[in-house]
Amino acid sequence: MTVWTLGLNHTTAPLDLRGRFAFALDQIAPTLQSLRSSFPSSRHPQVEAAIISTCNRTEIYCASEHIALDHTFGWLAESGGVAPTLLRSHAYTLHDDEAARHVFRVASGLDSMVLGEAQILGQMKDAVRAAENVGALGTTLNQLFQRSFAVAKEVRTATEIGAHSISMAAAAVRLAGQLFEDLRKTRVLFVGAGEMIDLAVTHFAAKEPKSIAIANRTLERGEKLATRFGGEAMRLADLPARLAEFDIVVSCTASTLPIIGLGAVERALKARKHRPIFMVDLAVPRDIEPEVKALEDVYLYTVDDLAHVVQQGQANRQAAVAQAEVIIDAGVQSFMHWLGQRSTVPLIQQLNAQADEWRAAEMARARKLLAKGESVDAVLEAMSRGLTQKMMHGAMAELHSGDAASREQTAQTISRLFLRKER
Repeated sequence: MTVWTLGLNHTTAPLDLRGRFAFALDQIAPTLQSLRSSFPSSRHPQVEAAIISTCNRTEIYCASEHIALDHTFGWLAESGGVAPTLLRSHAYTLHDDEAARHVFRVASGLDSMVLGEAQILGQMKDAVRAAENVGALGTTLNQLFQRSFAVAKEVRTATEIGAHSISMAAAAVRLAGQLFEDLRKTRVLFVGAGEMIDLAVTHFAAKEPKSIAIANRTLERGEKLATRFGGEAMRLADLPARLAEFDIVVSCTASTLPIIGLGAVERALKARKHRPIFMVDLAVPRDIEPEVKALEDVYLYTVDDLAHVVQQGQANRQAAVAQAEVIIDAGVQSFMHWLGQRSTVPLIQQLNAQADEWRAAEMARARKLLAKGESVDAVLEAMSRGLTQKMMHGAMAELHSGDAASREQTAQTISRLFLRKER
């Protein structure tokens, strides 16, 4: 078996290109079915596959008897509606030990925009469950991901990789604090009700803003989050009419199209008499039209804009990174050893089947002899001799065939297999 990875992330591809390949969690199952069915069944009958898609990365993991990177490239390019050459210029490909090392680093938070962040681990587990539920996760990828989770746990336990980590939500609060002198006087609107928004609300609520509102497509889910922080919930459809009420807007939904347009923001600014609005778009694809950034009284930040903020303080964690890499190296070696052993599984199965066949034949012969009145000792003697002869026949035949050099090599192999001293 071989394992390969094809992906693009915040270091290799711009935000808008990543948005073309972003898959919401409920899209993973049909997308995996489409990917697996695209492989030629003659050469790739049972391709294992999983897709990890977050605001910072989209990665495809596959396992099969034969590597098929070109085919995977073509499928992904078509799914995103871009030319394969454009995708190749922004993507990376890895296989076997390099793929294992990469997924271990991702799970451990070493490949994240926020070094040491823990959110990626939960996102990976969600992706693995989605692949498992649709039957796309076989033995090889299951081992790869379970080992990545174990390595991530060891990294977080044995090192300080997550110490003083600045999250995207914390970075947004820090930037908002630079614009507004007192965040306690601000009204904050959160668009969406997922994990990222939950984290953002937690950080902003700690600053005790004047009011908090949650706008979500499903009102019930929005109310559930708003209740926890003493805020109000509103329907997403009411957002354009109420946008002017808020000083800070943080958005992160799974929408494939922008939900806050240029016109709505212009009308809000006019109603606010051009008092500034601080906006954070944490979604990929974008929730807020990029043209909004050009408006004079809007301070719009995307996930990529926040990168330089979250990088601060990473120098203090470089020693922990070195420790983490040692743990990851050991994990990679262990996985590759396991993967190498998997190649002998068919042979082991054939040997077991052959041994069972010999055993059944000798048992049938022994029962016939017993039925004829032969003594038990004689039957046991005949059965043991028959099994021994069947086991030794192939080895003896090989010793008497071929040239001198091949016979010598065969003799050494047979000696190792049959003449080992019991310890």
